[in-house]
Amino acid sequence: MIERIVSELGPWNWMVLGFVLLALEIFVPGVFLVWIGIAAIAIGALSFFVWDAAFWTWQIQVLAFLAASLAAAWFGYRFYRRDSTPTDEPLLNQRARQLVGRTGTLEHPIRNGRGRLKLGDTWWSIVGPDAAPGAQVRVCDVRDGDLVVEPV
Repeated sequence: MIERIVSELGPWNWMVLGFVLLALEIFVPGVFLVWIGIAAIAIGALSFFVWDAAFWTWQIQVLAFLAASLAAAWFGYRFYRRDSTPTDEPLLNQRARQLVGRTGTLEHPIRNGRGRLKLGDTWWSIVGPDAAPGAQVRVCDVRDGDLVVEPV
């Protein structure tokens, strides 16, 4: 039954698949199926012109669809990545980077280049030159989740 429907629809198989994928995009989170749906519609449009050609077997159609899907996904990625709207909060989700330039007083010593520093209400792992409790340090960088400090 399905084989008969597929053979009767001809190039419309790809169009139907494309529109089903576009409709599924409404229910699936993210913007992914839209690009695959566009690729299926493109293969359907191409199939209208070359459907009766001897080389246009189902294997070639599937390979063309896979290539078109990859190209459409790459285009979609490039399309969304080009939107680099400047923001007034460039460090919004980079909490440690927001601390660069702040100073604090050590409550515990830095030994062997490692220690802890309380900034605000949070204890941070720090790396820097050995220092005694009570020393003032400034955060100068963030490396591997640790704050890099230097004496003030």
